[in-house]
Amino acid sequence: MQYLLLIYRSDAEYGRMTADDRKAVTAEYGAYTQSIIQSGHFKAGDGLQPVSTATTVRVRDGKTMTTDGPFAETREQLGGYYLVEAKDLDTALGLAARIPGAKTGSIEVRPVMIYDNPR
Repeated sequence: MQYLLLIYRSDAEYGRMTADDRKAVTAEYGAYTQSIIQSGHFKAGDGLQPVSTATTVRVRDGKTMTTDGPFAETREQLGGYYLVEAKDLDTALGLAARIPGAKTGSIEVRPVMIYDNPR
């Protein structure tokens, strides 16, 4: 089964990090990514630009509206994700606990929807 591991972090805290701190975090993520690639769990993943670059789209009464920024104001913002293959939720939770961002933010683990595709 595939799980999406959503990485939430504080953009403000990230912005206060020194260049050396950011380099260390990047190295930590690189090591984690390599470990899940080697274990066969990795399917996809990427970091996201800061929430200040987000645009939210809503369609109401047939009209498309856009708003600068995220859908909701929160202390932590979606900063990236991993799409992983795991045999069960416990395995996915174990992978999520090893993500460097779990130490300072939070990781939301969600199963990917499986659609029946009759042919």
